[in-house]
Amino acid sequence: MMSVFKYEKDGDGIVTVTMDMTGPVNAMNDEYKVAMAETVARLENEEALAGVVFASAKKTFFAGGDLNWLVKVEPGTEAEFFEGVEETKSVLRRIEKLPVPVVAAINGAAMGGGFEICLCCNHRILWNDKSAQVGLPEVTLGLLPGGGGVVRMVNLLGLEKAMPFLLEGKRVGGQAALAAGLVHELVDDVAQLVPAAKAWILASKDDENAAVQPWDRKGHSIPGGGSNSPKIASMIPGAVAMLRQKTRGNLPAPEFILNIMVEAGRLDVDSALRVEGRHFARLATTPQAKNMITTFFFGMNKVNGGGSRPKGIEPKKVRKVGVIGAGMMGQGISYSSAMAGIEVVLKDVSLDGAQKGKAYSEKLLAKRVAQGRMDEAKKEAVLALITPTDKLDDLQGCDLIIEAVFENMDLKHAVTKETEGFLAEGGVWGSNTSTLPITQLATASAKPENFIGIHFFSPVDKMPLVEIICGEKTSDDTLALAFDYTRQIKKTPIVVNDSLGFYTSRTIGTQLGEAGEMLADGIHPARIENASKSIGMPAGAFTLQDEIGYELSVTMRKTHIEMGLIKESDNKNPGAAALAQWLVEVGRVGRKAGKGIFDWNESGKSFSEEVIARYVREDVDIPQQDIEDRLLFRPVIESIKCLEEGVLRNVEDGNIGSILGIGAPAWTGGYLQFVNTYGLQRFVDRCNELAAAYGDRFAPPQMAIEKAAKNEMFV
Repeated sequence: MMSVFKYEKDGDGIVTVTMDMTGPVNAMNDEYKVAMAETVARLENEEALAGVVFASAKKTFFAGGDLNWLVKVEPGTEAEFFEGVEETKSVLRRIEKLPVPVVAAINGAAMGGGFEICLCCNHRILWNDKSAQVGLPEVTLGLLPGGGGVVRMVNLLGLEKAMPFLLEGKRVGGQAALAAGLVHELVDDVAQLVPAAKAWILASKDDENAAVQPWDRKGHSIPGGGSNSPKIASMIPGAVAMLRQKTRGNLPAPEFILNIMVEAGRLDVDSALRVEGRHFARLATTPQAKNMITTFFFGMNKVNGGGSRPKGIEPKKVRKVGVIGAGMMGQGISYSSAMAGIEVVLKDVSLDGAQKGKAYSEKLLAKRVAQGRMDEAKKEAVLALITPTDKLDDLQGCDLIIEAVFENMDLKHAVTKETEGFLAEGGVWGSNTSTLPITQLATASAKPENFIGIHFFSPVDKMPLVEIICGEKTSDDTLALAFDYTRQIKKTPIVVNDSLGFYTSRTIGTQLGEAGEMLADGIHPARIENASKSIGMPAGAFTLQDEIGYELSVTMRKTHIEMGLIKESDNKNPGAAALAQWLVEVGRVGRKAGKGIFDWNESGKSFSEEVIARYVREDVDIPQQDIEDRLLFRPVIESIKCLEEGVLRNVEDGNIGSILGIGAPAWTGGYLQFVNTYGLQRFVDRCNELAAAYGDRFAPPQMAIEKAAKNEMFV
């Protein structure tokens, strides 16, 4: 086992431990536990030891904990798990107690458990390169730093300055890490890391504190004051309230972390480390942690790693992309493409319209320059990639053309016929549509096998998801190019099959429709809005619907009926449809008009008295849990139906798509993963209860019933 930790002692008595574990990264797994324990024991018995350097043979310094192990921790095993955690942490504490200086030579990313190893070292030297970052991002996976990270960060930085790194999972590198006090020194050449570490050890031989951690020195006080100091004591209640407002009680990790931080500000280090370990053991068994690890780590890696990309097709790069339509979507697609170094032709019906579309990119780039995130030369280079035009000929030779015109089948057909011929040989035509079936759109194409749906989300420059939709004749080569382009512009692609509304629009529609249905039933909109926030939606249901507007839903429903895609009777939320129709008729079309469900003004928004007077009934009262479940279960049920019907090709795309595209609460791990930890049979039973009370739209899908009977999960 020692072979994975290379142990070398030089003539000055300095031992360099180079971590080189089995596999592509160093991680806290069973192999690590044995190797680190054996290494520390050897260091403790080493004669004439002058210092220790921890280095890495991998591109990353250390990747953190083994999530395969963490996700399997079951409720009821907390005590056993706690003892295992304490054993691992005790070895790190022994590193701190070595009688010689210990240095971390950080040659790449040191995240989570990796940075916790660094925190146990007396001196930390970081390679000044964008690939070398440090941080404790566990909170983003529903976890907390369980290897002493919370306690040591509080003692290192103080409660207030440690908060962004612990409660938000902030990561930093280079000068930012140095300025924050997370590292002590930077080197510009990675080859100088170990020499610099040894030089510091030799220079510190007469410093009696060089081998003693700040928190182990006599008289140590926490920077900014401990938890009982007047300043911090008065700050803690506000921090608790702000955190609860943000998490709504759905995310235990940040609250656990804050609890540990407060205790670390009161207790000695060893007592605080045990408190941290107990919280970690409790948290690891929660459904929220399992959901977030499953989706944000394993699911995200599979999706971004090409899980839905056709196998056996060489990776492709888009050199030139044409964007038809310089409106909100088109200008965002242009910006994202140019930022990736792709030549963009932004075509609109008028040159003025196209130039206004390019101006959007100029505004975003100017903001980056003002923030110091880009220099003027880079800004001009990106802008130079965008050619605004009203001429079709400028599209000649595009590898990919994306139309981003209004959601009208005839218009989209006309655009396809007019511009498809300008594609390069083997080029792909993409339609940025949110609802219209790709197979039907492709009937206007001379090469339907080269036609695909590429659904962006607004605002494109901020939203990380792209929903790729395959029509009946879409080829694997076309899908591969669309997938590769999405990754090229640094977005996350999910791949779905054709359907009215595909996956994301279809699913969010059920949730917003249910909110409207409850208002139409007489429930006060404030209860519905608060319930949507309580379940963890990023915005209240009516706030979101007012932002989208009501004209679109009314127009699209009418269009879908005229096209024969749905029938007039195909409406599971007739009350919501009638509500939207009335809002449009009276001019309450949403925020853009200053009025929808809310009355909007410069100072904020308030619920419309006109809406309340028309719909709210005093005699209607249902349990708040029912309101919350109606908002959550409708999109969950629809997600299962999409999987059942083959619209979703796999579970991971459904989970990632629901979170990144339509605001599924993070704690659920996505709408399909939610059912796994809620319990399949419990979910089916609750669906039946809701169906009995509120209608058959809540009836459990057959797939859920079958999985519950077999005790299977959505994987």
